Amino acid sequence: MPAFRFLWLLGLCVLLGACASDGGVAPKGLLQAGAWATAGRLGPVPTRAGSGWHEFRLPGKLPNQYSEVQEQGRVAMRVESRASVSMLRHLLAVPPGQLGMLRFSWKVPALIAGADMSDRDLDDSPVRVVLAFDGDRSRLSGRNQMLSELARALTGEEMPYATLMYVWANEAPLGTVIRSPRTDRIRKIVLESGPLHLNQWRDFERDIRADYFSVFGEAPGTLIGVGIMSDTDNTRSQARAWYGPISLLPAVP
Repeated sequence: MPAFRFLWLLGLCVLLGACASDGGVAPKGLLQAGAWATAGRLGPVPTRAGSGWHEFRLPGKLPNQYSEVQEQGRVAMRVESRASVSMLRHLLAVPPGQLGMLRFSWKVPALIAGADMSDRDLDDSPVRVVLAFDGDRSRLSGRNQMLSELARALTGEEMPYATLMYVWANEAPLGTVIRSPRTDRIRKIVLESGPLHLNQWRDFERDIRADYFSVFGEAPGTLIGVGIMSDTDNTRSQARAWYGPISLLPAVP
């Protein structure tokens, strides 16, 4: 694998991960909706669950620009992506038995021309909501185990056992599951496709356990991170998006 591709993949794996062995506990109420917490977001990257939202940057990549704003009467995080990529993430440690519904919203004014999330050279999206999970790492392929060990050696963070994304595609049918062209441990569910709902707030409520099972064919492990990510680094283009606050609800007995 060429050096620049290896570093990109390693950076992506770390960006989506969290320190699964830190023994942290989920914040009260799992993850509450409300105003985005920007205080300290650009400071040192926390390594324990419950440390709040923070920006995580990829080595060798330009970062996105973030600002907390009011957009059509809603508190939102505006993301400006200009041939860039980075993530706002929140580390967690939510056992699978506590996983319930995930509520989130986004607004996108324009699609990314030429983007295709099934093509490694065009793998961009104006919005992504990202869930990272721990699991039985002995089941990872040799290649993925190598990536995870290298990530831990270089950064102190393992690659997640599995990563589930909710995305907006240019053309893929709704409900399509797209496997990352870089690793099969990243899979994306298409919630929006095409221009029909551009410039509109779109609200979603997803059953995390059901979605994980439908995509990976097994029950989820511990949820170790939630993030938002817009990226235009592959297509060298520009995109803007707004994300509403994210709420993670506990399972109903």
